[in-house]
Amino acid sequence: MDTFIFFCNGNKIIDPNVDNEETLLSYLRTKLRLTGSKWGCAEGGCGACTVMVSEYDPEHDEISHVSVNACLTPVCSLHLKAVTTIEGIGSTKTKLHPVQERIAKSHGSQCGFCTPGIVMSMYTLLRNNQLPSMEDIETTLQGNLCRCTGYRPILEGFKTFTKKNGCCKEQANGCCKSTVNSTGDLSEGNSSINGICSRLFEPESFTPYDATMDIIFPPELIMILKASKPQFLQFIGKRLKWLQPVTLQQVLDVKAEYPDVKFTVGNTEVGVEVKFKNSFYPIICSCTQVSEMNRLDVDAAGVRIGASVTLTRLYKFLQVQQQTLPVEKCKSFVAFLEMIHWFAGDQIRNVASIGGNIVTGSPISDLVPILMAARATIELVSTKGNRRIVKIDNEFYTGYRQNAMRADEVLSSVHIPFTNENEFIYAYKQAHRRDDDIAIVNAAMRVRFDSSHSKVTECSLAFGGMAATTKLALKTGKAVIGRAWNQSLLEDVCTCLADEMSLPPGAPGGMVEYRQSLTLSFFFKFYMTVKNHLAQFDCKSSKHSTTDNLVAFHRGEIMSTQLFQEVPSNRSPNDAVGRPIAHTSSFQQATGEAVYVDDMRSLQDELFMALVCSQHAHANIISVDFSKALALDGVHAYIDHKDVPGNNLIGVIVRDEEVFTKKEVTCCGQAIGGIVAKDRKTAQRAAKLVKIEYEDLETIVTIQQAINRQSYLGEPKIFQNGDIEEGFRKSEHILEGEMRVGEQEHFYLETNSCIVIPKGEKGEMEVYSATQSPSDVQHDVSRVLGVPSNRVVVKVKRVGGGFGGKETKAGLLAARAAVASHKLNRPIRCVLDRDEDMGSTGTRHAYLGRYKVGFSNDGRISALKLNLYSNGGNSVDLTFSVMFKSLSHADCCYNIPNRKITGYMCRTNIPSNTAFRGFGAPQSMMLMENIVNDVATFLKISHEKVREINMYEEGDYTHYMQKVENITLRRCWDECVQKSNYEHRKQKVVEFNRLNRWKKRGLYIIPTKFGIGFEARFLNQAGALVMVYTDGSVLLTHGGVEMGQGLHTKMTQVASRELGISIDKIHISETSTNTVPNTSPSAASTSSDLNGMAVRNACRAIRERLVPFKKDNPKGTWEDWVISAYKKGVSLSSTGYYENTKANYDFGNNKGQAYYYYTYGVGVSEVEIDCLTGDHQVLRTDIVMDVGDSLNPAIDIGQIEGAFIQGYGLFTLEEHRWSPSGRLLTKGPGFYKIPGFSDIPVEFNVSLLAGVPNDSAVCSSKAIGEPPLFLASSVFYAIKDAIASARSDAGVDGIFRLDSPATAEVIRMACVDEFTKPFPESEPGTFTPFFVRS
Repeated sequence: MDTFIFFCNGNKIIDPNVDNEETLLSYLRTKLRLTGSKWGCAEGGCGACTVMVSEYDPEHDEISHVSVNACLTPVCSLHLKAVTTIEGIGSTKTKLHPVQERIAKSHGSQCGFCTPGIVMSMYTLLRNNQLPSMEDIETTLQGNLCRCTGYRPILEGFKTFTKKNGCCKEQANGCCKSTVNSTGDLSEGNSSINGICSRLFEPESFTPYDATMDIIFPPELIMILKASKPQFLQFIGKRLKWLQPVTLQQVLDVKAEYPDVKFTVGNTEVGVEVKFKNSFYPIICSCTQVSEMNRLDVDAAGVRIGASVTLTRLYKFLQVQQQTLPVEKCKSFVAFLEMIHWFAGDQIRNVASIGGNIVTGSPISDLVPILMAARATIELVSTKGNRRIVKIDNEFYTGYRQNAMRADEVLSSVHIPFTNENEFIYAYKQAHRRDDDIAIVNAAMRVRFDSSHSKVTECSLAFGGMAATTKLALKTGKAVIGRAWNQSLLEDVCTCLADEMSLPPGAPGGMVEYRQSLTLSFFFKFYMTVKNHLAQFDCKSSKHSTTDNLVAFHRGEIMSTQLFQEVPSNRSPNDAVGRPIAHTSSFQQATGEAVYVDDMRSLQDELFMALVCSQHAHANIISVDFSKALALDGVHAYIDHKDVPGNNLIGVIVRDEEVFTKKEVTCCGQAIGGIVAKDRKTAQRAAKLVKIEYEDLETIVTIQQAINRQSYLGEPKIFQNGDIEEGFRKSEHILEGEMRVGEQEHFYLETNSCIVIPKGEKGEMEVYSATQSPSDVQHDVSRVLGVPSNRVVVKVKRVGGGFGGKETKAGLLAARAAVASHKLNRPIRCVLDRDEDMGSTGTRHAYLGRYKVGFSNDGRISALKLNLYSNGGNSVDLTFSVMFKSLSHADCCYNIPNRKITGYMCRTNIPSNTAFRGFGAPQSMMLMENIVNDVATFLKISHEKVREINMYEEGDYTHYMQKVENITLRRCWDECVQKSNYEHRKQKVVEFNRLNRWKKRGLYIIPTKFGIGFEARFLNQAGALVMVYTDGSVLLTHGGVEMGQGLHTKMTQVASRELGISIDKIHISETSTNTVPNTSPSAASTSSDLNGMAVRNACRAIRERLVPFKKDNPKGTWEDWVISAYKKGVSLSSTGYYENTKANYDFGNNKGQAYYYYTYGVGVSEVEIDCLTGDHQVLRTDIVMDVGDSLNPAIDIGQIEGAFIQGYGLFTLEEHRWSPSGRLLTKGPGFYKIPGFSDIPVEFNVSLLAGVPNDSAVCSSKAIGEPPLFLASSVFYAIKDAIASARSDAGVDGIFRLDSPATAEVIRMACVDEFTKPFPESEPGTFTPFFVRS
């Protein structure tokens, strides 16, 4: 057993008993107590755990730096390497690194959970490239996700590291950012024009980046490596032996001794198998240090690549070859470069190897199709030293993840031959998301011609995602040999491919029609590209235009503007309201110092609880056997319903949710029990040993299944106004239709987490919870324990994103942990893994809408009957309230005199769905906008006209009889039209579509009206506590939770105005139920409104008490007045309370005021779609939003951008897929895709409406958290607009159904053409689908 040595942040770590099963992330967090690197997904898909690994090569005297995912990196693999974490590059206690400073000051950190990982990715880039381009930055961030910011401020902050962005001040008018655009608005950066400002941060104030100040590679480590030779390493543990050879012979010796050894390089596949597939490999051999397997050579026939060469090294090597060798030799290298760019993220590319990619044999490997098409070969070496060369073809892969390698063989190298001038090779890939995503289908195609280019002599067509293995279309390839590259060949190949690449209905992976159509689309792209290269394409004789751009999308450099009302120059500098102040915790978040629940130090005697969850969607529990789990060393107890001292049923509206299920499970992911053990790893291992026997019952997964079986939660809810039947009788036209809006995963970066601490007296419990609703957690824990609420104190420092998903679900988790804590009288930590969280906590509700609409020839809608069906899941949770919000927002922005809107809430066997940003409004608004779109399409008039003619005006009444007052909708609409140059761009889109057949553009404008306030009237209240200390510092607490939305920052700004002091004197420590009782959830976009007024009232009470002392000492300071008041016995603490009484709606009588005001906005988006694949790109988005007088423009604009990108995910990208038996298939970032850095609009402009104070909220502001989300539907309808153009070219006009989300599959199959028609949809009910959508 070797002694493990590595360096972390310059410190030498010696561990003679290293746990060889541990990942670097676990080691950092538990052993070294470096918690800046976060648990995000444990599969290398989110980047929250990114660190930098540095390695010294004594042979070449070189130091290399790469970013890696610490969650997948075996700690043993870091022997004699150096690791740099977020804590190692800068801190608030010493000095911030420029990367940390810039992301914080540019408002690029909201909840902050993802920030350390993003910082470390950027830091690693700068260590390798001190002056990167924006393309470099976007590439390096491919492996990082953020759910809060919308990415724009992060990119803008990091843009200051590029040469192009450096303000040269060489222009005639000074700063290059002080310019005015064509519409007369500020483009970027100038201080202000006409009171409108566009600078959210001051880049000239940033600390210059000086690479010489970065942490150096440990000199001691260099000395160690220079003085020693590479040695065979062994780290032997209780269950596992971890080996690291340094020569190929040693690899073969290991294989001979341990035939079942698992070889790894980057651990990107094995790590996932061990974590999520319950795999265990007792012998693991890392080949990262084997010199022969790391070679890169060029020979006369091509290039030879060692099996352990990482994809990053391969990419750089092929780039050099492309730049130095003749073009005709490097055509396959170009295909590789293109595909590697889209392969995962930097953190994976830096460690994943080409050999691992080949041996793993994934049927959707991005590289194997190219290797097949390029006629690549591999060298296999046996334990006896025998070598053989094998082609990578259909014979090599013998089955799913199986190959023809013999049991005693090892893959040593790969050989890729050169191409020639008569040869063409291209690779294609279509995924759900372009960056860091696995393929749905990929392909590589190669063709070689005779010397005259007239006849095909060779043809290789390789496809991934079309079978259990990557597959060469041998029959099709042979059929083209000897033929001319013409239209006849194209038609024959499509016919042959359709047959050879056919899939049965219900094939694994689903999407069979789409996948089959992609094979034809990819070949058509290949055909056209080669045809153009041959320069023999006769455009007059072909129906396909050569002007089409058939290449994949490549983004331009991001552009943006942010416009807001500047603070008057005569306002006191101590009044922070209206200023773009950075998030108060942004520096702590950027340095990893910000503490989240699981970052808290372990307490004495603390245990970890892992949940034992149902693996069946609907079943009776026959038996539970936890004996094997209890036998595992370190396990303390099994907890279930029998251990609950109080009530086992909880719920916010209806108490129908079991803390631990007794007899009948009603969804997968439902907690049956919990294993309590000494640590996370032990508890999770033991939980998997619990054996449960089930008796399956009928399962309902989808809305349609629930409708068919009349399975509902409660009675339907109805909103009605006018005379619906009379409205239809007077209508000139009537349309009927339906649309589905899919669910959405919250995907907060911090999963649900809690720590429960028994206090030892009178049943007291202290709970640290990642919750949006501390009082709900308090109530749930007290109910389950059977103690009064005053015995339970809940504390929240910050939450790493919530979006509604931590409003009710956090209480359920804390209650379970509290039961364990009560039983064992020990502190209990319970932190869900990403897959557990996604599989058990619910999502945004999926909706089905069925409508009947009556309207006149000019587009005025006179009658609407709309039935809404939501998928509530297995319990009520907040479904009733969500449906109320849906019903009240089904009008969107339109005044329809006769309406009947009915809401049905379906009970199904999936985890109970819950609150999500928008709370049901986006779904019903989406359906209303679809109705408007259908009306316009039917009448063949512009959709803008239909919207304008039906839009609410001042004084109108909604269908729930609330008067619309102070409406700014028209002004937002007009300004957005003007600022976006809408009419001119609309004509440009028409022209583009006229000239292009296979790329289409769409442009669309969408308004929004969002009601502010809780539907439950009693929740519209808040409290605050202000305490002033004798040194003048102020401790402020209130009932709201900081979860990234900048609430604490805004509250300090309100307090600064009311107290007349700098925000530097004001501090918010945490939210707790023992300082402010009976708090409402931080939800419904009300937190600033309610808590802000409570803070204002508390501060005003303090301010009034200080008035006499100000009069006595008018020239004194704040500190003088405070100490004087203290000495006079004046109380320097005050509570503040606020209740909004405007919201008084009576549902039963349909009267009163449901919301205390509306937030308005308008968005315009332009997209371009690839009609052949369904891929799309958002070219530009313009938003105008009415936020009243903004409390903080930087935070409000950040909320607008973040909400928009989250809405973009909802409407175009994010899709849950369920097995027919009710098991969630899309768990984790590997299968569920939220938007990434490259998904944001290439041009992203946000403008806050000026001069619109709101007298209904604190400091004349307006709520902003939820309202902008729906504006992302402008992207959806722009896509639909583009599809309509494609359909028109195909001779298919008129109304068509397009469900949300408009994924690549949905877009492609809606663009009906000769490549989709061969694959009609199979009749439902004639087969068992691979997955269903709820």
